[in-house]
Amino acid sequence: MDATGATGATGTPEARSRAHQLVEAARQLFAAGVMSHSGHANLSARLDSDSFLLSPGFVRDLEPHQLATVGLDGRLLAGELRSVSAEITTMHGVVYRARPQVGAIVHTHSPAATAFAVAHRPLPCRTEPMLRFGQPEEVPVVPWGPRGSDVSVRGIVDVLERRPTTSAVLLANHGLLVFGPDAAAAAHLVVAIEESAEAEIAAAAIGGAVDFPAGALEAVRASIARVAP
Repeated sequence: MDATGATGATGTPEARSRAHQLVEAARQLFAAGVMSHSGHANLSARLDSDSFLLSPGFVRDLEPHQLATVGLDGRLLAGELRSVSAEITTMHGVVYRARPQVGAIVHTHSPAATAFAVAHRPLPCRTEPMLRFGQPEEVPVVPWGPRGSDVSVRGIVDVLERRPTTSAVLLANHGLLVFGPDAAAAAHLVVAIEESAEAEIAAAAIGGAVDFPAGALEAVRASIARVAP
């Protein structure tokens, strides 16, 4: 552990800020009730062009000193990771390499979203929070591969290339992977996606969900612009 209190942080104010943003994002996810029974998740935040902070695999009561620094190539640079967490370093690294604008990534086993992943069904965008929080399109499914394997990583890369505007993917038979400009934005989108998945499943019992009308995204953007400071 270094003087910042974060094992993986470099000691800079920016690194300390990123570490505390991840801790707060984890707290928000549990407060929102979107986590699995186990509380399994991985959260990360980009530090620079070559490295990122990564949480352990279970983030209930996450603290800054639990974070490790990992290179975009998957190498552990500082701190500690259990073997079960080391498997997912490439999953985060490949997203940061493919999307230079991404500042944070959240992986969860949120139950309703994971139901779509298990069913290999893309999650449609039919709720306004998904429009507002960065996913105005369906969440695509990445074909299954062992976690952290070349098969899994190639699947993520392929979907990101084919869907350049998506901010989330469903990992088949596994869970949800969300990415955004910062940890708070990624956490907000996890909540929006999980609530949307719950609504889709509930709507199926009463005839099925219905798509937005044409122009819905533009209308939401215009509404946001009217109240923006």
